Amino acid sequence: MKNLVYKTKGTCSKEIHIAVDSDNIIREMKFINGCDGNSKGVASLCIGRKIDDVINRLEGITCLNKSTSCPDQVAKALRTFK
Repeated sequence: MKNLVYKTKGTCSKEIHIAVDSDNIIREMKFINGCDGNSKGVASLCIGRKIDDVINRLEGITCLNKSTSCPDQVAKALRTFK
């Protein structure tokens, strides 16, 4: 299992904790700060999926007038596993 603590940039959440297994399947994800419901929902939708599938779905999503979002930050974090 590979673990990552990713410091987010430009979002309400401050960190994303992610665990990925040897088959590049996301096994755990937790946001620190940010919108509780949204964070739990995004994490729930990511767990059990392959890194590439999640990156393809979440990369480039923005929030309000920001150039990024919590889902986009997940994609950026997952790129560090590649």
